[in-house]
Amino acid sequence: MNSAWEEREGALYRRFQFKDFTEAFAFMMRVAEVAERMDHHPTWTNTYGLVEIWLSTHDAVGRITHRDHALAAAIDALLA
Repeated sequence: MNSAWEEREGALYRRFQFKDFTEAFAFMMRVAEVAERMDHHPTWTNTYGLVEIWLSTHDAVGRITHRDHALAAAIDALLA
């Protein structure tokens, strides 16, 4: 699993590898609950056990903001 968020094309990016689809989807459900509470939603993909997440503040047009960093930290806390 990649241990750090990277800046990619105006977004924070990280990939998470899980043992299977069920584990990956359970993680996505936990992220969804946090994102909804924060009213800041990721762009993401899921292929079997791989989840990729991009965080960007859409109204900031290509700039990473404190909201992105806060959600990234909250996602990291789910894995701690």
